[in-house]
Amino acid sequence: MNRANTATRSTPAPAWWRTPQAWLVFGLPVLGVAASLTAAFFAINGADPVLNKVDYQRDYKAAQALQGQARIDALAKLQPAHQARNNAASPVIAAE
Repeated sequence: MNRANTATRSTPAPAWWRTPQAWLVFGLPVLGVAASLTAAFFAINGADPVLNKVDYQRDYKAAQALQGQARIDALAKLQPAHQARNNAASPVIAAE
């Protein structure tokens, strides 16, 4: 009998956590699930509230009735998110 074959057969395989391939097979999906749960948590807790159209129109009319800097400030708070985001450095208020 060949001694090389008996030596390789008697050596036990390393534990699964000691092989890098096992960490890729098990670790990457677990990391993906953890990242998606974290993203879902932030998406749910950071969701913007649904606006009531009647309240918005009431606040808009009240802001239109103001004069000067108070009017500009009130209208700036009522800008749509995409418009306020795009004009954060220099907000543009419609002069209606």
